[in-house]
Amino acid sequence: MGAGTRKKVQRKFKIRGYTLKIDALEEILSFLSRFEDAEDEAIDLLIDEIERESLKSSILDKEPVQRVVNLLLEAEAAAEENPSSSSRSALRVIDAFIVPKFCYDPIKKVFYEHTGKLPIHGDASAKAALYRDRFQLLLQRISRDRHFSRPAFDTEMTETGSCEISPIQSLIGKTGRKWIMGVISQLEDGHFYLEDLTASVEVNLSNAKITTGLFVENTVIVAEGVMFPDGIFQVNTCGFPPLEDREDSLALLVGLDFFGSGVLTMEETIRLAGLEKKAVNDMFVILSDIWLDNEETMTKLATVLDGYENVEVVPSLFVLMGNFCSRPCNLSFHSFSSLRQQFGKLGEMIGAHQRLKENSQFLFVPGPDDAAGPSTVLPRCALPKYLTEELQKHIPSAIFSSNPCRIKFYTQEIVFFRQDLLYRMRRACLIPPSTEETSDPFEHLVATITHQSHLCPLPLTVQPIIWNYDHCLRLYPTPHTVLTVS
Repeated sequence: MGAGTRKKVQRKFKIRGYTLKIDALEEILSFLSRFEDAEDEAIDLLIDEIERESLKSSILDKEPVQRVVNLLLEAEAAAEENPSSSSRSALRVIDAFIVPKFCYDPIKKVFYEHTGKLPIHGDASAKAALYRDRFQLLLQRISRDRHFSRPAFDTEMTETGSCEISPIQSLIGKTGRKWIMGVISQLEDGHFYLEDLTASVEVNLSNAKITTGLFVENTVIVAEGVMFPDGIFQVNTCGFPPLEDREDSLALLVGLDFFGSGVLTMEETIRLAGLEKKAVNDMFVILSDIWLDNEETMTKLATVLDGYENVEVVPSLFVLMGNFCSRPCNLSFHSFSSLRQQFGKLGEMIGAHQRLKENSQFLFVPGPDDAAGPSTVLPRCALPKYLTEELQKHIPSAIFSSNPCRIKFYTQEIVFFRQDLLYRMRRACLIPPSTEETSDPFEHLVATITHQSHLCPLPLTVQPIIWNYDHCLRLYPTPHTVLTVS
């Protein structure tokens, strides 16, 4: 272990009131060598366990440290000897409709969990809350960014290079360079406005330099410019709120389960991190547009399954995403009984591959044109039981989830989303995307959804969203992986 780790251990123990002898420090370093990817968590866990011991002195020698280390290693060994337990905790699918909702209190500057019922048909206040919650989520994030916060002992912002966000309401009668943040909209053809929680202002973007991203209505942007006497804010540069490191977000949200997978103890996190490091053979296979009514598609799917049936280690998970029919399942669709039979044939096909049936899990995510609810509103429900029960007779362990859906794989957080997102975002753009940094449309899409911390920041007129379940589409804290299929 390096000198940096040695100093870190001594510092953390000193903060908790402990002094380490040389032999105790060496024992701790030996323990940490097992958890190189979760070093900080392992140190914190070790100190927590030592604090539960009955110690005669705050000066630690090897004996109490070794006792605690042995207990932790025994617990890890017991978990590894019970593979069924570890496999159950390794992969968890979270339906969008069970993701907890957290709201931000700007007065107390904390998040709190919404505990009431969330009806599908929300009232008018739910629509207003949708925009307010999106804005406050990004506002609290940017308030911690060192470039957008006022220094405690320096009133001249330009000297430090920081850029304090001004409420739009405060622009009246003000001159000079200002930074504002708001939701962009086009209230009149060719006239853009920015709106925050205090007011709205017309902005002139004709000469603005923009950053990477797709600027559509309802996205939150940060703009720098000057307020003119005619009440129009002349924008010089604008872009999306800066990203925040996942670890920084998690440090603020200790004990809050934004992802929906449950809060893990420190011991469980370290155990899963160790198992994840060893799971080098785990593999996911993601397929979309599985048209069950198309013979060519089903033939090629059989070829794919045959190939994976004969590999040395079969995939841990198959994610089969819609659409599951070549025609939209709308009001003009009258072949639901036929689609039900086709799902049964898919179950037979999978069941004929014995290794895959026994060792792999199958997750089904509906597409935008599948029969997963009365409309195309997001989030979309799982495929109805009427369609899938024939398949489940052959594959009882098959999982049917919403669109989008989330997966917790050991410590990794993964989001799956099946939507024609890039096409819709490009069509809804208010400003042509900048080509200064990249001309790749996909990179613009990635920048948009990550900086907005939202999977689908489109206007509700373009993509309807259930008002009370907009939080299911949030990407905060930023997950490890987001997989969108168009």
